[in-house]
Amino acid sequence: MNSTLILTVYLGFFVLDFLLDWFLDILNINFVLKNRDLMPDSLEAHIDKPTYVRSVKYTLRKARFGLVQSLAGRAFVLIILFTRIFGTLDTLLTSINPGTYWQGLIFLILASMMFWIAALPGSLYSQFVIEEEFGFNTTSLRTFFGDIAKQVPIALLILMALLGGLYIILELAGDWWWVWAWSFWTLFQLLMAVLFPLIIAPLFNKFTALPEGTLKNRLLALADRCNFLNRGIFVMDGSRRSRHSNAYFTGIGKSRRIVLFDTLIESLQEDEIEAILAHEIGHWEFGHICKRLAVSALGSLILFGLVGLMMDWKSFFSAFGFSSPSLHVLLFCLVFYSGPLLSFFSPVFNIWSRRHEYQADQFAVKQTGDSTSLKRALLKLGKNNLSNLRPHPAYSFWHYSHPALPERLAELETKASSSLGRWS
Repeated sequence: MNSTLILTVYLGFFVLDFLLDWFLDILNINFVLKNRDLMPDSLEAHIDKPTYVRSVKYTLRKARFGLVQSLAGRAFVLIILFTRIFGTLDTLLTSINPGTYWQGLIFLILASMMFWIAALPGSLYSQFVIEEEFGFNTTSLRTFFGDIAKQVPIALLILMALLGGLYIILELAGDWWWVWAWSFWTLFQLLMAVLFPLIIAPLFNKFTALPEGTLKNRLLALADRCNFLNRGIFVMDGSRRSRHSNAYFTGIGKSRRIVLFDTLIESLQEDEIEAILAHEIGHWEFGHICKRLAVSALGSLILFGLVGLMMDWKSFFSAFGFSSPSLHVLLFCLVFYSGPLLSFFSPVFNIWSRRHEYQADQFAVKQTGDSTSLKRALLKLGKNNLSNLRPHPAYSFWHYSHPALPERLAELETKASSSLGRWS
């Protein structure tokens, strides 16, 4: 396959992905507009009309801006592709000859900077215009750029370690170097999962132990009933940046901990927080985290297998504007240009993810005794976060990793009394 054919195939996927993405976005926008005065029957008794109207406006505001971002992002890709600016950059670095490792590092740093600069206006507009308009933004420009100032050195250290390890393996491991590279990458990810809650996350947010009291006792009793070992329950100052709320557990092994946003504690009752945490523990109980890690490891194995096969495929490099093969260029191309192809796999993973959410919901129902607390919690979260309460079915099928709120409530209503065996 020559470089022209490779580029033609890529552009075919690129155009198809663009048209499908726009079709679904416009379909969803029109569906929301059509039903802006028709609240789902299951929500009428729980969500007032003004809140529903605000959720419609918020959904439309984000969706329309998303169309602009999508168009700008794809235009950016085409500019990069046809100006061959990164090929020129790599050729320039080759002529300077800083060494293989440093050439790759400088190339990836400059490429990342270009992407960051291109994405910055959209991030600022989303945070300080849209989120501000609907009362969610609580961050300041100082905090926004302060976060970036912390992210840059962390990302640089991670990139240096990863690229250094990969080049050492490429040099020493022979023909099967990509298997060792995959092993290194997988172990590195596990290490980051351990370090993130202990070292990285505290650089951006304040985590304090949940104060003694009935809520802590209730949540610890839940964790004990579920044999969920953890290093404690922590409250994160999410309100420092946004009024959106969440709860999660993070880390693996002995670093695992439960995290509650302060906004969640402020907006939900104790039994509702218990139900949300039971849902999160349900993901652990059903092995969802391990399954997703396994799928991620399989995906990265396929990626490194492709890297091993394509390292000397000159036509591929030429198709994207590069004069000579190299590891850093191949990794860049596979990450940067793979979006249009990978997007067609997203519905499969989203179906899988939504099934996991239903399973975790049923686990929460079993642990809390009934579905009432979880339903109230989900309704409050949907209401407080101005979730899209009536997405187009095709749009939610393609894009949603979680079931839409009406579907989730309906499933709880019909399956609350069913045995967990049906969900295993």
